[in-house]
Amino acid sequence: MNRNRPTLSDIAARTGFGTNTVSLALRNSTRISKETREIIQAAARELDYVPNYVAKSLALDRTHTVGLILHEIDNPLLTLAAKSIQLELAARGYSVMFATSNDSFEEEKRAIEMLRRHLVDGILIYPIVHDRLEHLIELRNKNFPVVLLIGAKDVPIDAVGIDEYAGAYAATQHLIDLGHRRIGALAPKVNLEKFRGYSAALRRAKIRLDRSIFRDPLNTIEGAVAMTDEIMRSEYPPTAIFAGSDVQALGVLHWANVNRVSVPGRLSVAGFDDIAAGRFAAVPLTTVRNDVETTATRAVERLCTLIKAPAALPPPVTEFVGGELIVRSSTRRPFVERRLAKAEVPRAAVAREGGSERSSAESGR
Repeated sequence: MNRNRPTLSDIAARTGFGTNTVSLALRNSTRISKETREIIQAAARELDYVPNYVAKSLALDRTHTVGLILHEIDNPLLTLAAKSIQLELAARGYSVMFATSNDSFEEEKRAIEMLRRHLVDGILIYPIVHDRLEHLIELRNKNFPVVLLIGAKDVPIDAVGIDEYAGAYAATQHLIDLGHRRIGALAPKVNLEKFRGYSAALRRAKIRLDRSIFRDPLNTIEGAVAMTDEIMRSEYPPTAIFAGSDVQALGVLHWANVNRVSVPGRLSVAGFDDIAAGRFAAVPLTTVRNDVETTATRAVERLCTLIKAPAALPPPVTEFVGGELIVRSSTRRPFVERRLAKAEVPRAAVAREGGSERSSAESGR
């Protein structure tokens, strides 16, 4: 089998035109007549000619390829984000090289090294640990374009994403406003912003943080089911649970269904992300919307700006996207207060829309 790739010279020999004319014709240059372009392009198809963009990219010191690192390949939110990012980059003439860190900090660093070896022009990344960014900051200090896909605060690196602190605060405050005082949580330790938002809302309401009803599960339905079981078997189980993702919240709903605990009758559940499975669950989830489509657009725009910077990279910027609290059927006042209270428990101002209630995420800072 002949594995030699056809070249411009092969097309020139086939058609009788010079290699410069062939090159211009294959780029559809109007400097070459339409008739000549058609002859040359037909010959290229017959020879199965494929342009060598690698050589061209090396000559231009740019590959028009961007690396994208996800920490979970099976997370529905990240799947949607990857699709949105790929479409945004394709519209700007870039291809995407995917990598996953598999929730491992060491794998994340190896993924970055692999992408650098493949000469990507820049990297978009969902980092594993939000407060361990030294390796990424070092890249930027070396003038390499990197954009975090999280709303990172006070770090010398570009970031576009949701304000997770504000979102977690808003979801927890919503539960407090309903009258809940025993509020459990499922939140990853690697993502401190959500835990900080949750605990800040409790602290402001003078509610003691009880770690017996806090767990750090894997971001899977199975992990959330197991951790919910532990929380609900505590001496004083919560009347509400804030889950750091809708995937985890779906695990809470599953546990409640199996154990015949009504939601929201006996247990209110709030999630984070607003994935489709949460919207269409048997009990639609109250959640914080994570607008990944807008994040993808803004992050790609920022990365392209960095890639095209003529010399040193411009100062880093952080842009927050979304963070809207969406109130659905999975949350309401605690059972006892709903039965005994003579007046409504004060609630945050919300506006109904399509059977749901919406409220902007407050930072509480």
